[in-house]
Amino acid sequence: MSQHFGHDVLIIGSGAAGLTLALTLPGNLRIAVLSKGQLDNGSTPHAQGGVAAVLDDTDTVESHVEDTLIAGAGLCRADAVRFTVEQSRAAIEWLIAQGVPFTREDTGDDEGGFAYHLTREGGHSHRRIIHAADATGAAIFNTLLDKARQRPNIELLDERVAVDLITEHKLGRPGRRCLGAYVLNRATGEVDTFAARFVVLACGGAAKVYLYTSNPDGNTGDGIAMAWRAGCRVGNLEFNQFHPTCLYHPQAKNFLITEALRGEGALLKLPSGERFMPRFDARAELAPRDVVARAIDHEMKRLGIDCVYLDISHKPAAFIKEHFPTVYERCLDFGIDITRQPIPVVPAAHYTCGGVLVDQHGLTDVPDLYAIGESSFTGLHGANRMASNSLLECFVYARSAAQDMLAKLDDTELPQALPSWDASQVTDSDEDVIIAHNWDELRRFMWDYVGIVRTTKRLLRAQHRVRLLLAEIDEFYSNYKVTRDLIELRNLALVADLMIRSALERKESRGLHYTLDYPNLLPEAVDTILTP
Repeated sequence: MSQHFGHDVLIIGSGAAGLTLALTLPGNLRIAVLSKGQLDNGSTPHAQGGVAAVLDDTDTVESHVEDTLIAGAGLCRADAVRFTVEQSRAAIEWLIAQGVPFTREDTGDDEGGFAYHLTREGGHSHRRIIHAADATGAAIFNTLLDKARQRPNIELLDERVAVDLITEHKLGRPGRRCLGAYVLNRATGEVDTFAARFVVLACGGAAKVYLYTSNPDGNTGDGIAMAWRAGCRVGNLEFNQFHPTCLYHPQAKNFLITEALRGEGALLKLPSGERFMPRFDARAELAPRDVVARAIDHEMKRLGIDCVYLDISHKPAAFIKEHFPTVYERCLDFGIDITRQPIPVVPAAHYTCGGVLVDQHGLTDVPDLYAIGESSFTGLHGANRMASNSLLECFVYARSAAQDMLAKLDDTELPQALPSWDASQVTDSDEDVIIAHNWDELRRFMWDYVGIVRTTKRLLRAQHRVRLLLAEIDEFYSNYKVTRDLIELRNLALVADLMIRSALERKESRGLHYTLDYPNLLPEAVDTILTP
């Protein structure tokens, strides 16, 4: 039998944004944090590089803001950038107070002092990336998860897949408020009803829409799709960031080679050993990710090669092992000693820069519904996310959302009498092969037609294919019991359609959106906003 639950705050997603929000809210609120797999299945534990913040006396808020605006190719919202950067130190201090073990270095003074080690990544003019070796995301996630487990008011629920949001409009009631969500309990196979005063989408991005990605399997655009169906606008979904350097090896699934290697002097080379980045950008290996990814893509296609190489072997072995232990050990597992050999790398889909439109508190168009982290579109990233700004965004907007909820708490009641999920008209599927086939087809044509370099013809071809898939998926969804695979496919196909629509609307090449039919910039930078 399905169950009904009631909480003050329902957080869909258990990564950096969701856990930060849960821990920032006071202990007298009943909070549910849902993960559709195990709690550590999201993107946060995989983040290697670090968190960008103004922490050094030689750095300034103005410099961080300027670097972000430049990387965003004219599309960043200046108020969002300034708000995020101005809150960066407070966010890091909060993480340190939680016990996150950021890497320190000996300052060399007579007092025997230690300071936090800061590194530099592409697009940054200063060393401002605070990190925990090369496993920052895991260090942050494990710390926050341990803290959450110690809080009796926070209920951590795994293997729970959000199916759809419940709104007043969907129930035929007056108003548009979000009242909760229907959630599949994978252990029972039942769809439970969660009511909440506030609902938060912290579900991550949609990079799994592409055949090759650095993301875990769960990044299927669930938050974006659910918000769109609930009546929220979305923005700038044509800007999908491809990380330039993912390990190229048949047994290496989704392993990212952190950008911090290039920040510490690693060089990109062709199989001949020749460097190529200086031919594409004066910043060479430290150019923004879109520039580096396109350069690699160009060289691979020009030469017909499967990969290029990232070489840091000219640095001392002890330095490499100390600063990049995770990359060193992982590559060694595949027979690659990065202290002596270059690393074979290829670009892969990495980050969704667009998402659900939100304000400075993470609030969406739908009352009492918030979106934070990669699911959201704050305006911080513009047409291209600058390295290590994404984790910062999670912490800043989660903390801001908590403040907004507390201000509204007395005027927001727990919804009552929500109807149960109706599964009376559906049966068990005996054709799951259709889901698997559609899943593969979607990711392959998105890679081929909506990838690093685009054309209008390719985009129209992708749009035709995705519309056919959406019709098939809708029929399947209407007749069979929901499963995680079906829910994810439904969401991913919808977000793919929104990405293609957004890409077709942009008649220029800007940041991460590069089209051969419109290679130049338009004089005015305008966001692509889609309305349901």
